[in-house]
Amino acid sequence: MSLRSLLELDARLSGQMRVAEQPGLLRNMLAFLAHSGDSWLWCGGLIILWFFGDPFWKKLAVVLLGGIAVLAIILITLKFLIRRRRPEGEWGRIYRNTDPHSFPSGHAARSFFITIAVTGFGPGWLAAILWVWAPLVVLARVALGVHYVSDIAVGALLGILLGLIGLPVCELLLAHAVS
Repeated sequence: MSLRSLLELDARLSGQMRVAEQPGLLRNMLAFLAHSGDSWLWCGGLIILWFFGDPFWKKLAVVLLGGIAVLAIILITLKFLIRRRRPEGEWGRIYRNTDPHSFPSGHAARSFFITIAVTGFGPGWLAAILWVWAPLVVLARVALGVHYVSDIAVGALLGILLGLIGLPVCELLLAHAVS
């Protein structure tokens, strides 16, 4: 199968999932989910958590903020090297204007990194919630027409890999910082 036929299949599958042009409750719920993975929201919330949390939550906030920063560098580099345009559409103008490149999905990478990190560090109840939330965020991004299926698949894979590689590194760094 050629790259061209894979991209056509990707566009066709993504188009079949799309509900961006259909106003109503489903689109509103998907928009909420899609925005819940925004970097500014997570960074702001984690900074607040660091200021007001106990030592456990401060540690988790530092791990997540550090991982989000590393992911941002990786993602921006890949997006500007690959330069894949987002699917055509009206929804998500803020994303289309500030970041016209769709591959790989930053929301997918971030949501799965956060999920892996909380699974490794955080409370089980929060990890369980995040394992439901992360796939919904990435599917919402495709349904709203700001990503293709391959964007979210590769983004999720990057987030998972960074989480699996980064968690042991964070454990070592935090252990040395405390002692």
